[in-house]
Amino acid sequence: MLLRRIRPVFKPALYHGWGRRRKFFEGWYFKIINKSADRVYAIIPGISIDKYGSKHSFIQFLDGNNLKSEYFKFGYEDFSSAKDKFEISIGGNNFSESALNLNLPGLKGNLEFYGLNSWPDKWYSPGIMGPYTFVPFMECYHGILSMDHQIEGNLLLANETLDFTGGRGYMEKDWGRSFPDAYIWMQSNHFNSTGLSLKLSVARIPWLGSAFTGFIAGLLYDGKLYEFTTYNGSRLEHLTISVKELDIQISNKKFRLNIVAKRNNATLLASPISGEMSGHISESMQSEVDITLESLKPAKLLYRGKGKNTALEVAGKVETLFTKNKT
Repeated sequence: MLLRRIRPVFKPALYHGWGRRRKFFEGWYFKIINKSADRVYAIIPGISIDKYGSKHSFIQFLDGNNLKSEYFKFGYEDFSSAKDKFEISIGGNNFSESALNLNLPGLKGNLEFYGLNSWPDKWYSPGIMGPYTFVPFMECYHGILSMDHQIEGNLLLANETLDFTGGRGYMEKDWGRSFPDAYIWMQSNHFNSTGLSLKLSVARIPWLGSAFTGFIAGLLYDGKLYEFTTYNGSRLEHLTISVKELDIQISNKKFRLNIVAKRNNATLLASPISGEMSGHISESMQSEVDITLESLKPAKLLYRGKGKNTALEVAGKVETLFTKNKT
C-alpha cells in the first residue's frame, strides 16, 4: 500500500486514492471537440469519499453547446484502477491517456487519443504543481495529462452517431479534499493555429492558517510550452473581472501573457466539498479568449489570436483574487 501511495506523487496522472477513508475526491477531465468544432463535451470520471467515509464513483457528462449536464452515480465497488499507470474503470466504462470507452444510458462509444502534449515532468517538480506536489496538506492538487491531442472514433449520443475523428482534445485532473473557495479556471485549444493550447488557473490557496493567491498558466505554442507559475518566479500583474469578461496579465523574466476572456453561457456541474460531491460550479464551454504572447528581451510580439470553445469557470469569492476591482 505504501508504494501505491508514493508512486502517484511522481506520476500525477495515476490514481491517488489508495488507502483514503474520508474527505477525498479525485476526478479526470476529458474535453473532446469534433473536427468542425460544433460538438463540445466534457467527460469527468471520478470517486468521492465524504467526511463519514461513504464512498461512490461517478461519471459526469457536460454538453457545452446545449448547456446540459448529467451525473451518473456508481458504487465505489464499480471503480477499479491500475497500480502503475492511468487506467481506470467505472461500471464497464474505461479511461486512460490513450482512449476512453463509454457505455452509459444514452451515451456510448470509443475514442482514441494521439499526439499527447503533457506538462514537463521532473522528479523534483512532478507535473504542473511543481514543488507543491510534495506539500501534504494542500486542499486541492492538479495535473495536466495533455494540453492538446488528436482524436479518432465515434460516440453514439441519444441515438445520433457523432464522428470525432480529426477533432482535438485536452486532459487534466484534480484530487484532494475540496475545490478552492475562490478560483478562476480556463482552457482552450481551438485557435487559428493548430496545436496551440492555453490553460490558466488562479486560486486562493489556504496556507498555514492564512492564504495566498496562486496561479498556474501554460501556453503551448509552436511546439514550446511557455510556463507562468507561482513557483517559477512569474508575476500576476493584473487581474480584473466583470459580468462579461476577465482581464489577466502574467509575466516572467522573458515573456508576458495577456488574456481577455469573454464570459458566455454556462451550466452546473457537481463539485467536491470535503470529498463529497455536494457542491455546484458553473462551467461555460462557449466562452472566447483573446491572448497576446510577448517577448520582453528583446521586445517582440510572438503571437496574437482568439480561442473559441473556451472552457471557463469563475467560482467563489473571486474578488479576493483581484489586483484591481472592475465594475
